[in-house]
Amino acid sequence: MTHPSMASLYLHIPFCERKCLYCDFYSIENSAPMESFLASMEREIALSAGYGAGTAFDTVFFGGGTPSLLSPAQLERLLSRLHATFDIVPEAEVTLETNPGTVTLEKLAAYRALGINRLSIGVQSFREEELSFLSRIHTGREALACVAMARRAGFENLSIDLIYSLPGQTPGQWEETLRRAIGCAPDHISAYSLIVEDNTPLARMVAARQVSPNPAEAEAGLYEQTMTTLEEHGFDHYEVSNYARPGKRSRHNYAYWSHQNYLAFGPSAHAFWHEAGWETAARWSNVANISTYNEKLTRGELPVAFRETVDARQLMNERIFLGLRSDGIDLARFAGDFGTGLPAPARALADALVRERKAVMDAGVLRLTRDGFLLCDEIARRLMI
Repeated sequence: MTHPSMASLYLHIPFCERKCLYCDFYSIENSAPMESFLASMEREIALSAGYGAGTAFDTVFFGGGTPSLLSPAQLERLLSRLHATFDIVPEAEVTLETNPGTVTLEKLAAYRALGINRLSIGVQSFREEELSFLSRIHTGREALACVAMARRAGFENLSIDLIYSLPGQTPGQWEETLRRAIGCAPDHISAYSLIVEDNTPLARMVAARQVSPNPAEAEAGLYEQTMTTLEEHGFDHYEVSNYARPGKRSRHNYAYWSHQNYLAFGPSAHAFWHEAGWETAARWSNVANISTYNEKLTRGELPVAFRETVDARQLMNERIFLGLRSDGIDLARFAGDFGTGLPAPARALADALVRERKAVMDAGVLRLTRDGFLLCDEIARRLMI
């Protein structure tokens, strides 16, 4: 679990061999700008050194895109710049998102030797027709081989990403992927429902009626199936879409969900930072274009496209939303940070949720039950201040 005084670092690597039809994260299929991008990211990290004063960082996350397209030498450049700029604690969790089909045993062993100690493997499915539909570049067999190679390379903390509720997906088909994932003996599983994001090939296919999203009731059934199956196999359901073996929660993602500070680098990356006290905080995001990103940093400018000041009310509502999605709302921490507890209407609703068994109150923490997770967004809206 992330300590409140710690902070996190995120690096967005915006290169893919092929973009997936459902993905709305910024990435490009052309790796030609890689060297200029790496130089720009090194400059951005150096320009952000002021945020590191007096701050210890205990998680680093390389996301994308496909960070496993980086060579070990390229990854070493970025890690060296991070360590030269920030106080990264020796026991930091350092995660690399990894796509099967982009790594070898030798490459994974080199990553491990550089200090990467956690892999998040983008499997998504073990069924060939589903992988083809999702436009993934790997096969189910390659996904299994990637997990095996990662263990041989010395990784003791592996996460597998899965996607469910594909158009027409049946419980039996989803069960096949879940069972194969469990058979890999991962330490962590992230299981997300397929979302039709705007301006993606999937959205255009839905608009053209080439595919139809699963009905809401079918998606809810698959979600309940996910919770039941993974909990039966010893996974702790610690966030709406995330499940972990004991001691193997994602410390980086947990930092987001527990409202900790984080800096972010790369095109389209988002950051959040508050100083002592919770009267206000800052949130900003970078330009979502690698050419503009490089141009700004070449001129010595930070590539920020959007910045806002988040006021106390917004922060309180974020704390409610993030808490409900994960370990719950710590009412004492809430009151200590913001100088006030939940208002009377929200407390009355919380009491009603407990009576309806959609939530529990455990040592001063309001936490959703499985039934509550099914209605998480609706409950969060009703609790907002």
